[in-house]
Amino acid sequence: MSNEIEIGRGKRARRVYTFDEIGIVPTRRTRDPELVSTNWTIDAFQFDIPVLGAPMDSVMSPATAIALGKLGGLGVLNLEGLWTRYEDPQPVLDELARLGDDAAAVKRMRELYSAPIKPELIRDRLGEIRDAGVTVAGALSPHHTAEFSETVIGAGVDLFVIRGNTVSAEHVSVAGREPLNLKQFIYELDVPVIVGGAATYQSALHLMRTGAAGVLVGFGGGASSSTRVTLGIRAPMASAIADVAGARTDYLDESGGRYVHVIADGGLGSSGDMIKAVACGADAVMLGAALARATDAPGQGWHWGQEAYHDELPRGKRMQVGSVAPLEEIISGPAHSADGSANYIGALRRAMATTGYSELKEFQRVGVVYAER
Repeated sequence: MSNEIEIGRGKRARRVYTFDEIGIVPTRRTRDPELVSTNWTIDAFQFDIPVLGAPMDSVMSPATAIALGKLGGLGVLNLEGLWTRYEDPQPVLDELARLGDDAAAVKRMRELYSAPIKPELIRDRLGEIRDAGVTVAGALSPHHTAEFSETVIGAGVDLFVIRGNTVSAEHVSVAGREPLNLKQFIYELDVPVIVGGAATYQSALHLMRTGAAGVLVGFGGGASSSTRVTLGIRAPMASAIADVAGARTDYLDESGGRYVHVIADGGLGSSGDMIKAVACGADAVMLGAALARATDAPGQGWHWGQEAYHDELPRGKRMQVGSVAPLEEIISGPAHSADGSANYIGALRRAMATTGYSELKEFQRVGVVYAER
């Protein structure tokens, strides 16, 4: 049965679903949460929890990346943010916390982020994370990947993330500007690459064929992004993840057994959203606003992405998300309210136990229902 609907005589649209429109269904079997494993492995790296910290200055600093790593997750540092532009970014972060969320703030952010990216700071920040004994991950946008990739690899990064609003394996550039050839770039690297965002079956399949170890689903920075308002682009995450998970299955057959990890990125405002993301087929999640709410987050209760200070067309904004709990409590609890803002992993464990699953891969097969809002 087709899920297309007619929105007018000249246009049909596909019916897609958000996290709010679906729910998971318990089965006849249950188990104790202590019997559930949330382990996640990508390439040669194993993690206790399927959580990546989004490479956004309001979310990840070297200190919070280290803290998340010690909690069993993976912190991804933004390698073209404040930490690689300023020797001491704390005064800049303090100023950003005092700015209002208006046009004046956008102007000032553009000024602050106009400072050049310093290769030596990329090296030093990644070295700081490595010295702490946790897995090292850094992110660049496609625009800066070719320019700084040698510095990143030389600094000893373990996982390389190429993250943009939309990243494609086939990008057409104006004359005289050489586009990033993802397939060639990934082939020549000695480290696994996570790339995205993608929101459709076909775009994800193209990215998987480049040799990426993981594909980010969504446009990232959901809470701080206004892409839907400014560009009219929207990707309801439940359907997007399920589509990309379908591409993963087909690519597994096409490639003769190569498994590409699906990582939900954006729209994960509560622990319930994270659980539904895994139920739809995600292997892991990349959290932004959820971790920006940590009392020890660098954004000090504010959250923003790179789109917020774009030179010509801001597609996001600085938004006040508040501070609810330390990072450790947001990840591992205990939670002190029932709003899904803390103890993400405790909630995941209990959901898996309640539905009878003991492994994340098994939980991807959980039943899902649609409930119209």
